Amino acid sequence: MTNTNQALLSRESGDSLVFQIVRTVQSRIDDRLLRSGARMPSIREFAATHGVSRFTVVEAYDRLVAGGFLESRRGSGFYVRERSPVGRDAADGAVHQSGANMRQQVDVVWLIRNMFRQMPAQKMPGGGLLPPEWLDSELIANSLRSIGRQNQSSLLGYGIPQGFLPLRQQLQLKLAELEIAAAPEQIVTTAGVTQGLDIVARHFLRPGDAVFVDDPAWFLMFGSFATLGAKVIGIPRMADGPDIAKLAELAALHKPKLFVINSVLHNPTSTSLSAAKAFQVLRIAEEHDFTIVEDDIYCDMHPGAAVQPATRIASLDQLQRVIYLGGFSKTLSANLRVGFIAASPELAPHLADRKMLSTLTSGEIGERIVYKILSEGHYRKHTERLRIRLDRGRDKTVRQFERLGLDTGTPTPAGMFIWVNAGRDTNVLAEKAMAEGYLLAPGSLFSPNQLPSTFMRINVTSMEDPGIFGFLERELG
Repeated sequence: MTNTNQALLSRESGDSLVFQIVRTVQSRIDDRLLRSGARMPSIREFAATHGVSRFTVVEAYDRLVAGGFLESRRGSGFYVRERSPVGRDAADGAVHQSGANMRQQVDVVWLIRNMFRQMPAQKMPGGGLLPPEWLDSELIANSLRSIGRQNQSSLLGYGIPQGFLPLRQQLQLKLAELEIAAAPEQIVTTAGVTQGLDIVARHFLRPGDAVFVDDPAWFLMFGSFATLGAKVIGIPRMADGPDIAKLAELAALHKPKLFVINSVLHNPTSTSLSAAKAFQVLRIAEEHDFTIVEDDIYCDMHPGAAVQPATRIASLDQLQRVIYLGGFSKTLSANLRVGFIAASPELAPHLADRKMLSTLTSGEIGERIVYKILSEGHYRKHTERLRIRLDRGRDKTVRQFERLGLDTGTPTPAGMFIWVNAGRDTNVLAEKAMAEGYLLAPGSLFSPNQLPSTFMRINVTSMEDPGIFGFLERELG
């Protein structure tokens, strides 16, 4: 099969060749690049094409048979197994039939599913994480071992719904550096910012309520809010923050309950809110009586206001009308799932109750790990190294895009994303890229209306593979 022959196996990736073959074939079956009933290359042919031993191919094919992806027909070979429509298509809802051909539908579910496919980071310029080699696994492992040597009985209970107290005390100091005053009683730990947003949304929103988001913005919350029956309305995002005239107009019309905003290093553009816009957003919120939810997950990728301008609405409002969200999944480990909510003294206990009703508590082991890293001073040095590396990667990536003649918009002096105008429908581009083993994030997914877009979000940390620029040059150059 031609599509299978395009699979790239690396002896330097750290993954076994068997695992790489299994992952590649599974991906191509899931993406319908290998159709049900298609005959796979023979073991001899596959081994010769990819320069691996027959034993490696035998083991990989056996695993694919065991996983229900292939079937073995005696005397004939291996074939792609027919997948159950109920078990697959109806479950993920991410494919549709167009004439006689099946093609992948590029939507939010498509992107999230592919982000969790365990592809190499260099193949995922549309992903939202730093590559594993950019992070400090030894730092986390050492902290975990240290915690294991402490009073082990403390690791066996639920913990408390509001979160590990020493971590909340440490977060109080962290917020103070951002000029946000919050006592530990005003902080509730969460399983990442995703859970924090869900807790806040469930507390405030009822069916029919309006919730404002940046447009473009982080795509996952669109579906999350919609499942609560809320109307998700986009506010156009400009280089220095939201379109204030549009925000005022739509606030008067819809009377929203919430406005969710990235003030610093906005996802997907990496732009930051100006001081003037921050004051105006707060004024409009007071006039129309809605709550601002400030998602600051990329906080520690910013070098600080002393180096680059950055205004957080929570520092102006001191958590009266603003709920502040933060976390460590982007800078330490997505697997730790440690985030937090900071809110007013009156609101924080209610949010802790809401968390308790849904998940009882969050994982205290992860919270203890983050506390240890923060309190011992390791985190500050780690994030300094990340910012230096991000600066190098960003500058290099921007220059490469400019050589291709692509518009990278307003210069982004910090952060991990650039918002690139490809000049054509990036949904189509993303489909073609996936066929070649690269994950792109088309701009349509970052807007509540999901309309076709010429923009795409690029993760500058995942642009080391020259193949992606070769693909873009062929398609766009």
